[in-house]
Amino acid sequence: MFTGIIETQGRVAHIEKSGTNYHFTITSPLSDELKIDQSLAHDGVCLTVVELAPGQHVVTAIEETMKRTRLGQWQVGSLVNLERAMRSDGRLDGHMVQGHVDKVGQCIAVDDADGSWYYRFRYTPAPEHLLVDKGSICINGVSLTVVEPVGDEFSVAIIPYTYEHTNFHQLQAGSQVNLEFDIIGKYIARQLALYNQA
Repeated sequence: MFTGIIETQGRVAHIEKSGTNYHFTITSPLSDELKIDQSLAHDGVCLTVVELAPGQHVVTAIEETMKRTRLGQWQVGSLVNLERAMRSDGRLDGHMVQGHVDKVGQCIAVDDADGSWYYRFRYTPAPEHLLVDKGSICINGVSLTVVEPVGDEFSVAIIPYTYEHTNFHQLQAGSQVNLEFDIIGKYIARQLALYNQA
């Protein structure tokens, strides 16, 4: 379980394909603090640390993860948002994030708001992916508040700190992102679907 509060950023140092699996070597300030088998969110994707080296860690993504996320677009040098799993005695500063990406969305507009930014995204809607105004959404691992959800689009507001300390500053119209919808909303949608079937 994660919170969507990014701790630091890393960079992809090496990519190796083995069968349908991809092994990513990440250089980051956190790498020397990690342990083998530890869970770490990479752009919102929960991946297990399988190997360590000074200043680096290696994670493996299976075929299903590659299909469901934008990890296939990573290249050597790509900037990655990183968050360690939430401590049970810690504060939940963001919202409950599983690290299980639901789908890939696309940034369709970035508007400068004179000190902050509004990013608008489009995605392929599904009944189980509920969005409500002022609800929660996780984008590339960042916990954010939904603004003006209409149909298959919604916006988020980004403050300067988030802009500078995540890879949001690299996003532009056309960029793809990992989306994880609020787990509470997904449970509600599931119960409504079961109710309607009864």
